[in-house]
Amino acid sequence: MSTTAVGLTALVVDDELPALSDLDYLLGRDERIGEVITASSGTEALQVLDSRDVDVVFSDISMPGLDGMALARVIARFTVRPQIVFVTAHDEHAVDAFALAATDYVMKPVRAERLGEAIRRVVAAKDERPSGTADPVAAAIEDETIPVELGGVTRFITRTQVRYVEAHGDYARLHTEKGSHLVRVPLSVLEERWGEFGFVRIHRSTLVALPHVSEVRMDRGRCAVLVGDVELQVSRRHTKELRDTLLRRPIGDRRPVGG
Repeated sequence: MSTTAVGLTALVVDDELPALSDLDYLLGRDERIGEVITASSGTEALQVLDSRDVDVVFSDISMPGLDGMALARVIARFTVRPQIVFVTAHDEHAVDAFALAATDYVMKPVRAERLGEAIRRVVAAKDERPSGTADPVAAAIEDETIPVELGGVTRFITRTQVRYVEAHGDYARLHTEKGSHLVRVPLSVLEERWGEFGFVRIHRSTLVALPHVSEVRMDRGRCAVLVGDVELQVSRRHTKELRDTLLRRPIGDRRPVGG
């Protein structure tokens, strides 16, 4: 059954009353929202979450005491977790929001159209949840939205657009068809997080998305993969692992590994 048939239960968290009231009003006007609960602090939000089920938390980031990021980290430990949408006046936290698997990142002042898009993403993630899966966050990352900085502006790409990833210290560079983006997430974190979606390690500094691999080349015992018009070398250490994975998964299969 579609989520919109019953409406989402939304929790709004903001220490500034005008912002809290505005978001409460805007969410209340959307037919996809069944109930809106408000909290003026992260601590109050946790009390709400302890007493009842919530589908999505719309949280400010800069709050005294338990701020939005800290609140999200606590929620990440829940067995059944609501989705997180950050609503903030500051764009410098976008990359951190990605690391916490936030469904969306909405800038203040909030426009009704932009909020509507955030709700659409929440509904889509919830409706696409695999049968028997109790965790809304698991569904939210089926095609994860990733905030990236481009010319001082926060843009969004999706995980399925990422062809391969290169390590840059504690950062990672995500390569898409149209360019590349540096995000503050270690390669090891992405390997663990995206492994089930077809991303495999081919070198100590490289992850590749198998759905984007068009060719595997062997030359004098050296292995390379072709992704678009880019040839990526596979280390000797990872060649056998890659070959075994590809034997189980035909090139061009865009389903997640194990799907």
